[in-house]
Amino acid sequence: MPGTHSAIIADTSCLILLVNVGRLEVLQKIYGHIITTPEIAAEFGEAMPVWIEVRSVADRARTDALVLRLDRGEASAIALALETKGCLVILDDMKARRVANELGLDYTGTLGVVIKAKQEGFISEAAPLLHALREAGLWITDEVYSQTRHQCGEAATGK
Repeated sequence: MPGTHSAIIADTSCLILLVNVGRLEVLQKIYGHIITTPEIAAEFGEAMPVWIEVRSVADRARTDALVLRLDRGEASAIALALETKGCLVILDDMKARRVANELGLDYTGTLGVVIKAKQEGFISEAAPLLHALREAGLWITDEVYSQTRHQCGEAATGK
């Protein structure tokens, strides 16, 4: 469940990547309930599972201001996170992560989800999931791949 965070907000990339590798349920196992925005739901392009709540941002002007720096989905995720005290937002885009950091938000990415899934015992081995995510389009350098395997307590040999 959320643990120290009051809510978990997911951007599109994590949802699409996990669907593409057949592991979307990992998010539910770790966090239970996920929140996303209508913009992200539209980018996702499929019906959301019942455990993903679609919630609109109250301050549309904030989203519009963030769109000057980010794509609409990322902007809406960050705007919703600013309205949701104590939340964790899942973002993979480096520019979005920089903006989240500037705004004092807690964030992680798809790799952070993999690490948490391994640490909490929801997956027995991270390497196959990391490999599948790479194949599905998540850009992971060899160094980041090795660091992630190490954080999961796995030998970082092979790719």
